[in-house]
Amino acid sequence: MIHDLPVGRALRRFRRLNAIKQGHVAELLGVSQGSVSRWESGTHEPDAFHREEIAALIAAQTGNDADAALKRLVETSTQAVHLICDATHRLLAASASRAASWNTDAQTYVGTSLWRFATREIVLAEEGLTETGWYERPFQVLDVRTGGNGSTEIPVRPGRMRWETIPLSDGCTGRLTTTLD
Repeated sequence: MIHDLPVGRALRRFRRLNAIKQGHVAELLGVSQGSVSRWESGTHEPDAFHREEIAALIAAQTGNDADAALKRLVETSTQAVHLICDATHRLLAASASRAASWNTDAQTYVGTSLWRFATREIVLAEEGLTETGWYERPFQVLDVRTGGNGSTEIPVRPGRMRWETIPLSDGCTGRLTTTLD
């Protein structure tokens, strides 16, 4: 699920990166081209059903062989790093260092949204992404300072993290999250 994320902006970025016309997206979703335009501009929000349909369309998929090298680099990194789908926050890969800090088997979360573990600071940073142009360009970098989330399952500790977008082979966008301190 895409919760409160700006799905229209993510849809526009997906469409532009993959050279897909609004009319084609409208056909796929069973809506008018005008609806897609209003969603992308932010003047209207899609209903819950269409939000889920958009999520299915733009969500990065796990297990994609074309991104195997990227997944392997993340998983073998000595840094505390993980890769999520930028649109849905679904986990795609995690380093051993990150998994060790989570006190759980990271593989059980692959394909699952990590949004419920977000701190207040992460939520606020996410809400400000539209103003930064995050959804307009393919390569973005943002450093975020966060407090802790109090979770024993997947703890987020106070500190700094770096978010970096990475276009994936399926046309979706990943977000590499690295702990800086």
